[in-house]
Amino acid sequence: MADMEEELKCPVCGSFYRDPIILPCSHNVCLPCARTILVQTPEAEPPSPQARARTSASDYDYLELDKMSVYSEADSGYGSYTGFAPATLSQKSPNGVRVFPPAPLPAPLRHSSLTCPQCHRSALLEERGLRGFARNRLLEAIVGRYQQSRTEAAKCQLCERGPQEAAVLCEQCDVFYCEPCQRRCHPARGPLAKHRLVPPSQARGAAAPAAPAAAKKQLPPRKISTCTEHELENHSMYCASCKIPVCYQCLEEGKHGKHEVKALGAMWKQHKAQLSQALNGVSDKAKEAKEFLVHLKNMVQLIQENGVEVEACLVAQCDALVDALNRQKAKLLTRVTKEREFKLKVVREQISHCTLKLRQTTGLMEYCLEVLKDNDPSGFLQISDALIKRVQVSQEQWVKGALEPKINPEFDLTLDNGPLLQSIHQLDFIQMKMAWFTFDPTSAHPDILLSNDNLTVTCNSYDDRVVLGSVALSKGVHYWELSVDRYDNHPDPAFGVARINLVKDMMLGKDDKAWAMTEGGICKGTTIGVLLDLSKHMLSFYINNMQQGPVAFDNLEGIFVPAISINRNVQVTLHTGLEVPNHIKQGKSSLSCSPSSKSKY
Repeated sequence: MADMEEELKCPVCGSFYRDPIILPCSHNVCLPCARTILVQTPEAEPPSPQARARTSASDYDYLELDKMSVYSEADSGYGSYTGFAPATLSQKSPNGVRVFPPAPLPAPLRHSSLTCPQCHRSALLEERGLRGFARNRLLEAIVGRYQQSRTEAAKCQLCERGPQEAAVLCEQCDVFYCEPCQRRCHPARGPLAKHRLVPPSQARGAAAPAAPAAAKKQLPPRKISTCTEHELENHSMYCASCKIPVCYQCLEEGKHGKHEVKALGAMWKQHKAQLSQALNGVSDKAKEAKEFLVHLKNMVQLIQENGVEVEACLVAQCDALVDALNRQKAKLLTRVTKEREFKLKVVREQISHCTLKLRQTTGLMEYCLEVLKDNDPSGFLQISDALIKRVQVSQEQWVKGALEPKINPEFDLTLDNGPLLQSIHQLDFIQMKMAWFTFDPTSAHPDILLSNDNLTVTCNSYDDRVVLGSVALSKGVHYWELSVDRYDNHPDPAFGVARINLVKDMMLGKDDKAWAMTEGGICKGTTIGVLLDLSKHMLSFYINNMQQGPVAFDNLEGIFVPAISINRNVQVTLHTGLEVPNHIKQGKSSLSCSPSSKSKY
């Protein structure tokens, strides 16, 4: 019954209804709250002295404010209240409905209306004031039963003998505990510290253990519903025109003389049957809603699990890329190291050789200088010829280039990382279904001619040439179509999928890097459908919605790119971003994995 609680609360005060009355719009409001939201309507016909004399003090009266007789615009009880505001400001009830505070005592000839806080329709009070509104005895009884069910003392569900009165309810465990059992079985430590304990009176929707029958308080007997016009008369008939119960005196006075009047009991059973029938439809919808909620809750778990799986897959793929980059980095660093060692070796050898020659030359020069210092002509002439030859030979050893480095200190190694950086920036998830793509001009053979935003293709060669799609597919179910715009001299175009590194100067499917269909029965206007189901690893083909054999290819693994091969006698337009047609979806479950006898592969 906890779900019903909002139905039992007044829209003005936010509390359970107290003496609820039924407004002409069929909404309910507490009688005390109705007094607080009365609004003065100065422009109205004053009540007659007789009408004022007939009113008497009762629970329905609020001084003289609600004793004035006015009539609505069409005798319907509804008015279009246009905002005659009292001097005081409006307020909001606890549940957000704007209400008006009690108005000051009006002048004797002022009148009043009441605006429904839910639908904002105004009702002008009749001569009987608030007594003119029927009391909702049924709602009052339901509120009483509900409040009694809430006030029954909840018992501890863990006491072994003589259950004590419950002190708290654990919202997570949905168990009532008395204080000793709560300290013993539900201590505020460990995982239980995060549980929320509330008093039993604040428990929403918790099923309190039933109290003994003797301990239950009996509700006072329900008051018999009486006529609002004649308080001493019980309702005995039902006016089908006014849609209200009436008493026999109402009928005698002729207020419903021309109306269709029926027996109260018969209409009670009829409306109960109508309500039950309507409830059956609502019940079915509620059942569907519950099943839908279960489905949504299961989706939450599934989304979490799939999210973890995708995250793990993404991390693994990125780690693989990082590992591959690190391996390539190590290779490149090895090349740099080898180049550096080679250059250093050459320079060191040149340094060693040059140092040796320089030492020899310097020693010869110093020897020659000492010889030149000597004043013995005969001794000098004895060695001068040989010495001159040695100096000349030493000079010749320093030939052109001998004093130039044999290598360049600069490293002729420039890393071309632009394409890789671009690929990293373009790294994204492959679309799983309804992939939209065009023909890729960068992957096309030079003889291929593209137009119509790369959706229409032909060729300027009589030989077959290949063009690929602009998307790579590795997961999901994908379907696209190709319409034949021109078909001359019976060429053999081929349609299918391929690896990125296939040969592009011959018919699609002639090597082991393409899977394709060639069909001689097509003509201008033919539509070729390609279904790539990577969840089942199958490839199927359709011509004008007719499947060409069961399954063309199966056991497909890896990444595939849409592809076709054509020559100059054919022009084809690509249609992508398509859902799998229903007739294909229905036939997928019955497909077998054998090659087609109608197509050539």
